[in-house]
Amino acid sequence: MSYARCALLVLLAAVLWSTMGLLIRLLAEAGVWATLFWRSVGLVPVLMLWLAFATRGRTLAAIRAAGQAGAIGGAGLVAAFAGAIHAIQSTSVANAVFLFAVSPMLAALLARAVLGERICRHTWFAMALALVGMAVMVREGLSLGHASGNAAAILSAAGFATFTVCLRAGRVTDMLPAVVAGGLLSAGVSLAVLLATGGTLLVPASDIAIALTMGAVLLGTGMVLYTAASRGLPAVDATLLSLAEVVLAPLWVFLVLGETATPATLLGGAVVIGALVLNARAGARARAVEARRGLAGPAAPGQGGAGNCRGRA
Repeated sequence: MSYARCALLVLLAAVLWSTMGLLIRLLAEAGVWATLFWRSVGLVPVLMLWLAFATRGRTLAAIRAAGQAGAIGGAGLVAAFAGAIHAIQSTSVANAVFLFAVSPMLAALLARAVLGERICRHTWFAMALALVGMAVMVREGLSLGHASGNAAAILSAAGFATFTVCLRAGRVTDMLPAVVAGGLLSAGVSLAVLLATGGTLLVPASDIAIALTMGAVLLGTGMVLYTAASRGLPAVDATLLSLAEVVLAPLWVFLVLGETATPATLLGGAVVIGALVLNARAGARARAVEARRGLAGPAAPGQGGAGNCRGRA
């Protein structure tokens, strides 16, 4: 595919993911676990069909090839998916998605702790800047009684960071089999939690339809588009284009539901996005220099690579 077509598909994936917060807002009764179960039911078949096409019918072999790293990464996605749904139901969409965006920074820290990967000076600076933005948003969330929503958003970002680092540790090049594992685990964990707590899957039909749409169309199709197209783009370009998700998500809920973000949320979010853009650009320049010297390797998490499974809500 041409660069322009790949860029357009990544941007389309980001647009699909950006509507997730709006659809979660439109749920009438479904809580976190019922929503996660039905969304996973919509997600897994779409990804399985794509894997069957991409691997010429060797779907199970592709899932097995992800190995232990894919399984642990999939478990990280359970926390990421559940945390994202709770966050959007408990705080503003803008606050949630801006906090989700720190996932690459958390991945860089986790990769240093687990894999011993070096963190560049520009990434340390970007993380410090992002921490300032997070502090602004979390401080306001505490004053407004949104502490659980903020905590869930940070948990979600940490879950995606775990997913990223697990795939890197296991040298897994295709994220989709691990996302399938995450979808299956999400459905199983959701069902177990509902059974243990006396919850129910029998939510209104409109809620089930919304959750299935989120899984099959927004998250599943978005993942397929991003995975197929991002291979034809430099990692920094894919990362920056996918930030459209963070920018657009608050816009949809404002246009449809009239939900506005507070000045502190917008300020903190701008700081976080600025940190990500600066880090991505600095990482791209550093890797260009290394490439000219013949030293470039795979982009480390948080250092200009796509690094994180998108579609976090």
